[in-house]
Amino acid sequence: MREDQIQRYSRQILLPEIGGKGQKALLNARVLYVGAGGLGCPALTWLTAAGIGTLGIMDDDVVDLSNLARQTLYTTQDVGRLKVDVACEHLALMNPDVLLNRYPRRFTEQDAGLLSSYDLIADGSDNFKTRMLINQLAVAAQKPLFSAAVRGWRGQVLAVTQNTACLACLYPGVEDAEDLQNCAEAGVVGAAAGVIAGLQVSMIMQYVMGFPVTTDMLQVDTLTGRIQPFTVHRDPHCRVCRR
Repeated sequence: MREDQIQRYSRQILLPEIGGKGQKALLNARVLYVGAGGLGCPALTWLTAAGIGTLGIMDDDVVDLSNLARQTLYTTQDVGRLKVDVACEHLALMNPDVLLNRYPRRFTEQDAGLLSSYDLIADGSDNFKTRMLINQLAVAAQKPLFSAAVRGWRGQVLAVTQNTACLACLYPGVEDAEDLQNCAEAGVVGAAAGVIAGLQVSMIMQYVMGFPVTTDMLQVDTLTGRIQPFTVHRDPHCRVCRR
């Protein structure tokens, strides 16, 4: 590491769990983050600050005034601009060590080939159908997936690897869920999104540095302050991850 990097990441390097070896692992990591909204803004901020070497950001949306109460990478002057453009501008100023790849589009099946360019996938999308597609393609590509979701005061985080259950195990028989509300319909508290995103980033960092990551889904209720682990059992008949 360069001298300026040692200084920038000094408070992380001081931690015995990280040290110089862990920081080098972070600097060499390649993470694709899908979604630059309520979850994406805090998650992308912490991933960039932590020194993730390459960070891909995918989102097709533009900044709306209704986003600003929780999506902290954007300002009033950014309304109408593509979120990936604004996010990359802010993150580049935060940490020039990080290579930022922007993908101003919605995640689709056509992005299956893109996954091979990254070590892991992180999902902060606000759409059940997209989350299930990301899960399907990540499992098929044998790429670890860190999936997060938030609504109201509550949310959840789940790590999906080759040794764990996947999102399709959690929602058996659900091919589509157009009836499920997204944040625009159900509402969301910005601070809750920040808590969920923080847990997601912590799990990503642990994985990158070679630590065992919990196989439980973490369910978070910021109204009560409780984090409840929930065991998701692999479905032997799962349409996505069955062996």
